[in-house]
Amino acid sequence: MSATLSTRFELNGQPVEAKVPARTTLADCIRHHLLQTGTHVGCEHGVCGACTVIVDGAAVRSCLMLAVQAEGAKITTVEGLSNPDTLSPLQAEFHKHHALQCGFCTPGMLTTAHALLSEEPDADKERIREVLSGNICRCTGYIPIVEAVYAARYAYRKDKTPVKT
Repeated sequence: MSATLSTRFELNGQPVEAKVPARTTLADCIRHHLLQTGTHVGCEHGVCGACTVIVDGAAVRSCLMLAVQAEGAKITTVEGLSNPDTLSPLQAEFHKHHALQCGFCTPGMLTTAHALLSEEPDADKERIREVLSGNICRCTGYIPIVEAVYAARYAYRKDKTPVKT
């Protein structure tokens, strides 16, 4: 029988606490204990990227991280990328460019792209493809996803001026 441990962290800007078995992944904690179901679990081996969340600014595969390892961290899931009234600019570009079909990979794509553009708002298409290459999509062929991320770069620039294309 596994010991139950308590972990506290910030989830989408709100302090949370979860009491979970010691071997509970962050993905399972977020989905089953904290009821934020936007984070999807696919391969459970860190290969597909569907479970990607942002931990202290970095894109992390939440199926490979234990919930207790998140103690004190700031975690953002896809739910934390927008507010209840409107889509974020990145989400709006995904919609505009038809960058999703079944939607299973979309939360991981969005969180990965958000982490990238937060650090590199001038990322070119090659860099975007490189970073997103760890996220598997079986529906779109990736072109609309790359186009959407590329188009959203303006929103991550400090001066909000259009990025040269």
